[in-house]
Amino acid sequence: MQSQLLPANWQLANLGEISSDISYGYTASATSEPTGVKLLRITDIQNNTVSWPNVPNCKIEPEKVGKYRLKPSDLVFARTGATVGKSYLLKGEIPESVYASYLIRVRCLEGVSIEFLANYFQSPYYWRQITDFSAGIGQPNVNGTKLKNLSVPVPPLAEQKVIADKLDTLLAQVENTKARLERIPQILKRFRQSVLAAAVSGRLIDAQPESIAKLEELVDIENGARKPVSATIRKTIQGTIPYYGATGIVDYLNDYTHEGRYLLVGEDGANLLSKSKDLAFIVEGKMWVNNHAHVLKERPGVNLDFVKIAINSLDLTPWITGSAQPKLTKKSLCGLPITNFTLDEQTEIVRRVDQLFSHADRIEQQASSALARVNNLTQSILAKAFRGELTEQWRRDNPELIGGENSAEALLERIKAERAAMKPVKRTRNKRTTV
Repeated sequence: MQSQLLPANWQLANLGEISSDISYGYTASATSEPTGVKLLRITDIQNNTVSWPNVPNCKIEPEKVGKYRLKPSDLVFARTGATVGKSYLLKGEIPESVYASYLIRVRCLEGVSIEFLANYFQSPYYWRQITDFSAGIGQPNVNGTKLKNLSVPVPPLAEQKVIADKLDTLLAQVENTKARLERIPQILKRFRQSVLAAAVSGRLIDAQPESIAKLEELVDIENGARKPVSATIRKTIQGTIPYYGATGIVDYLNDYTHEGRYLLVGEDGANLLSKSKDLAFIVEGKMWVNNHAHVLKERPGVNLDFVKIAINSLDLTPWITGSAQPKLTKKSLCGLPITNFTLDEQTEIVRRVDQLFSHADRIEQQASSALARVNNLTQSILAKAFRGELTEQWRRDNPELIGGENSAEALLERIKAERAAMKPVKRTRNKRTTV
């Protein structure tokens, strides 16, 4: 981080200058045996939390526990692998635990807020340095020496605490907003399913179905022309015609098996149960269909889009065979129950479903755009915090808390003196003299 980005009363220091301890963890294998000592690993830290009941134990000699013991306000740092730079601040009650060798523990000297430092370890200025430290290395790695050289902005202590408090409030608001936005797709999925249920029952147009028909009474199934092609062969016949599988386009080829307007229904795969994507979808024009999708063509008096709605409204579980690989056989497909309306009613149902789905799609798109902005907001807030912008007014209102003995410069001098006092005194041996 460059000093010119900082407010005039801030200082820039290396992490090693403001830390009392930067140490590697303990090398041991995890065990389920009740040893009484847990072993915190990188993989135990997920979404900035640790589920302590799920953290394994380890075997460690009692005399070594003290050296590696974790306590509240310890900051642990992942030093290698895909998660290099990931950090976690320990808070609250912690079971007897040590930390694994791929973690580094950081402890601050008095005068540095560990909450301030933990937030800095999430900022873009921090991550830029971590990227530089680990660049050009086969396995990303930031060792203890490099970590000690990490540049850290140091405001006066009172300002550090204000920044940490402000970030706690602001980032919590961001996370709450993010959580609400992330729930919207699932809410809309339930909404769409309720629309489909209302459509096939007739509630959407205030009408009663004429009857319940079997799917085979409404459509022709044209599976005979389907043709699977391996990925190897597909590479030799690339083109512009879509090649369809169970849930959509798989590839583009230079020939076709069907031409026209069809309804494809997945024949196998997990989507039959999960319904992550539509079970049935309309395709038009020239297409190549493999043997993982049934091919349906409507008969006179039937709206193919309505048939799509009806199939997508169903829970196919009773018609699915196989557990490892769920399958909807042609026989089961033919027997699917479809509510039967007049053609005009089918057309009106399709219109209203399209209208409601378009509304849901707009909401989902808006939520997705908002979520992207919120995801960027966290880094923007952190960047402002560590440029001093969040506390600009606070500094003007509290000059006595950032000057003189309370200044960052004076703070670093006290830290320097504390570090010097921590160093062991070297003993000198007196030379023996002979008389």
